[in-house]
Amino acid sequence: MEKKLHNFLNSNLLNKYLVGDTDAVETAEVEFFIAKYPEVADAYEKLQDNLEIIAKTSAIDAPKEVLTNILNSIEDNDTKVIQLVQNRKTPWYSIAASATAILFAVTSFMLYQKNEMLNEENNVVVDEIFDLRSDIEKNNSKLDELSNELLKLNNPDSKKYVINGNARAKNLKTVAYINPVEKTSMIDVITLPKLPKEQQYQIWAEFEDRMVNLGILDESNRKLKQIPYMEDALALSIKIGKKGDKTNENTTEVAEVSLKDN
Repeated sequence: MEKKLHNFLNSNLLNKYLVGDTDAVETAEVEFFIAKYPEVADAYEKLQDNLEIIAKTSAIDAPKEVLTNILNSIEDNDTKVIQLVQNRKTPWYSIAASATAILFAVTSFMLYQKNEMLNEENNVVVDEIFDLRSDIEKNNSKLDELSNELLKLNNPDSKKYVINGNARAKNLKTVAYINPVEKTSMIDVITLPKLPKEQQYQIWAEFEDRMVNLGILDESNRKLKQIPYMEDALALSIKIGKKGDKTNENTTEVAEVSLKDN
């Protein structure tokens, strides 16, 4: 609505209406806006004031002797001057046409408003449908991911290893699922005690002659985490190390499970 009012004020209809240069439809539209919106009424009054100022500025005073000559001519002439008053009535069809034009303009304006409202509602519905489809796709993706994880966990070839913390991390508990046939390894973080900001949990694979870092365990990540599969690993251990340091130096072991017991 503010845009339509702004467009009307920027048009030349008020100026045309002021000098009588509008047709019936334009006249009806201008009078509707003047009656409906105070901003338009104020603008019309300012135009009238400006026109009056311009008229007064441009006016030329008639010579004084012209009025004297006219009065003397009337006194010398006995002929009576009969003032004709023209009483012209507006034809009924002109009134009807104006009323029809006003009704048409008002009806058109109301239909325009309703159409704008319907367009806005339609856009809202389209956006909601788009968001709903996006949510459905995301949920379907999550369900597919969960289904795949369950298939891996329920695979008869998968072996389950519960990793509990030692005395240094009594509340630590994770579960590892290793499938030697498909060569996959996953770990489920159940509980991890909080650590100082400069430290982190690391999971390691133990071999006879070395230790291999398999990644970081984050307590905020409480879903199944894929970890590298290590052929012939003897054990899995969880250690506390310094953030950014992937070496085995200066780490503290807090949990371990043997992979050769099952």
